Amino acid sequence: MAQTVRHNSASVHAPSSGYSMGLEVSQHRRLLFISGQVPENADGSVPESFEAQCEQAWRNVVAVLERAGLGVQHLVKVNTFLTDRSQVVPNRAIRRKMLAGHEPASTVMIAETVDGKWLLEIEAIAAE
Repeated sequence: MAQTVRHNSASVHAPSSGYSMGLEVSQHRRLLFISGQVPENADGSVPESFEAQCEQAWRNVVAVLERAGLGVQHLVKVNTFLTDRSQVVPNRAIRRKMLAGHEPASTVMIAETVDGKWLLEIEAIAAE
């Protein structure tokens, strides 16, 4: 039977309800499922510009990875939800910077976020 471990970092804004920031599933392989990370700081504040929000959402992804003892090199799948097509190019540039050459599978979608302040959300899967 698979074992699951929750990974919620104190440096990331706490989950609002019903989910984990990261859920590790281990049996023969170690997998970490990272819930959609929004561009909120630990204090709940949200940067104004898209670029600042994108960097914050990525910092939140990295914080969950680190809490699980992993890094961006362990990412195998990233789903990014943008709120406008004009964000695709800056998103790509920031993603490349944050991943430092690592190239996991990726999907980018245009969608509406739950909170209108959030200009994007990033979810991911990591494996070791």
